[in-house]
Amino acid sequence: MRKVFSTPDDPSRAIVEALGQVDIRGRELLLLHGTTVGTNTLLTRRGARTALVTTEGFEDVIEIGRQARPKLYDLFFERPKPLVPAELRFGIAERIAPEGTPVRKLERRELDRLHREIEAASAEAIAVCLLFSFANPAHEELVARALRPLGIPISLSHVILPEFREYERASTVVVNAYLQPIVERYLRRLEDRVAAWLRDGQEKSSGSGTRFFIMQSSGGITSLSSAAEEPVRTVLSGPAGGVVGAAAIVRGDRQHAGFDRIISFDMGGTSTDICLVDRQPGTTNEAEIDGLPVRVPMLSIHTVGAGGGSLARFDAAGALHVGPESAGADPGPICYGRGETPTVSDANLLLGRLRAENFLGGDFKLDFDRTHRLAREWLKRNRSKLTVEQFAAGMLRVVNANMEKAIRVVSVERGYDPREFTLVAFGGAGGLHACELAAALSIPRVIVPVLPGALSAYGILASDIVRDYSKTVVWTVAGDVPDAGLRREFARLEKRAHAEFKSEGWRGKPVIERSVDVRYQGQGYELNVPWSGDFLDRFHAEHKRRYGYSHPQREVELVTLRVRGSIPVKKPRMSRPETRPGAALRSKVCFDRWLTTTVLERSSLEVRKKYYGPAVITEYSGTTFIPPGMNFRLDGPGNLLIEVAPRSWPPRG
Repeated sequence: MRKVFSTPDDPSRAIVEALGQVDIRGRELLLLHGTTVGTNTLLTRRGARTALVTTEGFEDVIEIGRQARPKLYDLFFERPKPLVPAELRFGIAERIAPEGTPVRKLERRELDRLHREIEAASAEAIAVCLLFSFANPAHEELVARALRPLGIPISLSHVILPEFREYERASTVVVNAYLQPIVERYLRRLEDRVAAWLRDGQEKSSGSGTRFFIMQSSGGITSLSSAAEEPVRTVLSGPAGGVVGAAAIVRGDRQHAGFDRIISFDMGGTSTDICLVDRQPGTTNEAEIDGLPVRVPMLSIHTVGAGGGSLARFDAAGALHVGPESAGADPGPICYGRGETPTVSDANLLLGRLRAENFLGGDFKLDFDRTHRLAREWLKRNRSKLTVEQFAAGMLRVVNANMEKAIRVVSVERGYDPREFTLVAFGGAGGLHACELAAALSIPRVIVPVLPGALSAYGILASDIVRDYSKTVVWTVAGDVPDAGLRREFARLEKRAHAEFKSEGWRGKPVIERSVDVRYQGQGYELNVPWSGDFLDRFHAEHKRRYGYSHPQREVELVTLRVRGSIPVKKPRMSRPETRPGAALRSKVCFDRWLTTTVLERSSLEVRKKYYGPAVITEYSGTTFIPPGMNFRLDGPGNLLIEVAPRSWPPRG
């Protein structure tokens, strides 16, 4: 395993740099990629100049939205601006009824006018979302045919999201169009860079070729061409790999029987991604990215702006805040040598938890003296009377509180008891904070996997090839379930899945999973349950678990049918690093006070031997901090298993 620093201006450069450190002579290059290009494009609002085509009278639906206020009592809250400004929204005279019957025919002159107006607007991408196109896509197909000569990407709502709820469908197809030119250019540039790198050295290209796959937000991989056409399905690409990796590590090890209920805790440089896995990773179709609804299937990941690079600041009242602003890869934390504002990584270094000499296996030395000096100067400029150590400890308490709240969101607020789960901590900074968070939430144990900084990459390697399909039907069930209708609609979705897998050249028969979005009549939202003979019983049980009550005698509605097709891939094995003898060091580390602490190289730990905290465990891709009163051991596959003592740390009173 190798890690290289990010290149935010062009992420493909870092990938080729990493490839340069891998020996692939005589082998086929299989490149599986989890990308944040789509996410970053949305967050920075640097996407394509996008035109929206919709039914006349509905041009402003993406600005009107649902009129929901995320912060009810914030008088100064500002809603995110829509991705398409008013001058790029175009209405056309047409209408499809809810059941799919044409009410107003789409005339040729309307299509000609639309072509002229969009051409004059210099749009770079087009999103088409007509009323009830999920019931009858004929008019959207006519629009696409008329606009195709413009030569720019076109996203159609009946292809991207054939489901009801006009605002969410419009938002999702707009996000796809907004990202498509940027993500497509990036993926093609990456493909060209890798091809050029292979051509530069004849010995590199002696294999049988190169294959590219992209990680989707739903937890499966897809082809590069599919990702380029539907980039909206990749906005949580990187975090999804971590969740799949965490679940695979535990599920694949017999020693962890009973640990299949986990909370994955992925703490990187900018953010922390948390997901609850109750035997299977939870999925959602109701995600929001920076305030924008994105209704494609995603793993149910909750993200907070808390990472190793999160910046400290004091507000007007003098209270300390950490994040969501981040130092990023450039300039990075102070201890990297260029940053000048204290970050979480700097705080861990100042308290002795992050070891200057052990970072990246000693390949990169952190600058303690510079960090201490600039932190002291920063406190002086902010007129703070805190010592550097008090300030660093305060930063960690604040960032831990933010992450503790995030774990409660995916567990307690969804009806789960965190005491029944195991916290799987990974990412470069996950091990530094996991034990304190587990103690605060009474989580009984923490697992830090082998190579924690590379678990997301491992998860991508372990991901199946996945495609998701859906269709809104809205059928009321007052007595017998409409089995014939359900089977007919499921068969249509499955036929499409088989055809698309075949067209992309995948081998093997797809595994088909069916599910239904169900709600009680009169409700506004649904719960997704697997489709089976007792799916209604499952719905009532899930409703009671989630909300505390159910109404088995009440009429229900079957809202949206879903099909997931997947082709399983051979799961790689994460090999345990070799054990190498190493001497334990003794160093001062700050807990609530400075304590002499054992510092161990993870590779020096003996398998199944029990060790006791306080301890700092160092390795190439991360550092683990273990408070007093906890014990830990290395299991057979090499995962670090920590037994948490919730009452011993932090100290009470």
